[in-house]
Amino acid sequence: MARGEIDLVDLRKEFAEVTAVDGIDLQVPGGEFFSLLGPSGCGKTTTLRMIAGFEQPTSGQILLDGSDVAYTPPHHRNVNTVFQNYALFPHLNVFDNVAFGLRRAKRPKDEIKTRVGRALELVQLGGFEKRKSSQLSGGQQQRVALARALILNPAVLLLDEPLGALDAKLRKALQIELKALQQEVGVTFLYVTHDQEEALTMSDRLAVMNGGHIEQIGAPQDVYEDPTTVFVADFLGVSNLMDAHAKGARNGACLVDVQSYELEARAGGDVTGPAKIVIRPERIELEPHGSPPGPNRFPGMVERVVYVGSGIQVIVRAATGEALQALFQNTGKPIQYEQGTPVQIHLPAEALRVLPADIGEPAKDA
Repeated sequence: MARGEIDLVDLRKEFAEVTAVDGIDLQVPGGEFFSLLGPSGCGKTTTLRMIAGFEQPTSGQILLDGSDVAYTPPHHRNVNTVFQNYALFPHLNVFDNVAFGLRRAKRPKDEIKTRVGRALELVQLGGFEKRKSSQLSGGQQQRVALARALILNPAVLLLDEPLGALDAKLRKALQIELKALQQEVGVTFLYVTHDQEEALTMSDRLAVMNGGHIEQIGAPQDVYEDPTTVFVADFLGVSNLMDAHAKGARNGACLVDVQSYELEARAGGDVTGPAKIVIRPERIELEPHGSPPGPNRFPGMVERVVYVGSGIQVIVRAATGEALQALFQNTGKPIQYEQGTPVQIHLPAEALRVLPADIGEPAKDA
């Protein structure tokens, strides 16, 4: 068994009348960067706190490298946690903050000096040993917290929204650094976030949570491109969701009616009855008004064009009555759409996903 393997078995946590985590099962191999993603109240932080030992489960198992630690005190688990506020000691300098755990373990001074120096080099803070934490930027404080957690060689590092307090530009830069650091040290990272971009950027795999349940687990590309529930489609990234009536499979495609238009979707299987069809904005194609009609096409009218820097967002009102969002890469060429422009909308069959309308609706806060 690889070091740092996590196995949650029918894990459940109740607070009075509220069920925060409702019988989840999850396996994380050793050395993986795994994210728990979901909105506030979905149970992701409670799950992390149970793995850390700060909360005891109502029932279920928490296996770390095959041993059930569900009721083991936190300091007897081979895990460490990095919090959103970093929890650095303001009266200590960087060296003493990082060395704190080793000193409590009564390690020799020479060993402490060597390991602290190595840890600070790992997080690109060599030469900062004498700085007070109050003299550091938010990104530097985050690195100190990481060094302090990693210096004890945990099998699992738990990260509770550690980039949440940083500005957007720094957060993007540290996402890349954090993933590179995880690959270098080889420790299992379990990362909790409500930020979809963070989860997609850093994770080897992720779990989308809703109302105490896991809705879907998979690699970022698989979950983004092939959501299995309405909630995942709506929460992860930006989606166009349209009400439809599914008529089942024909010739390898799922047929759906949207108002008076029949569409084909390559993903949807044998769904029948009330349904939602899902397509990402970047997969919608707009064709000039008067283009030859064809499958999965219907008229529309541009309602709004928004410049978003790296892309151009076009809101178009379809003949079905739905307002759809299309996204095009900014190539530097003049924008060819303006408010009131008639267009033909093409929803490619391979980009459409059909989901039962009653599966994966957002749950009430738990």
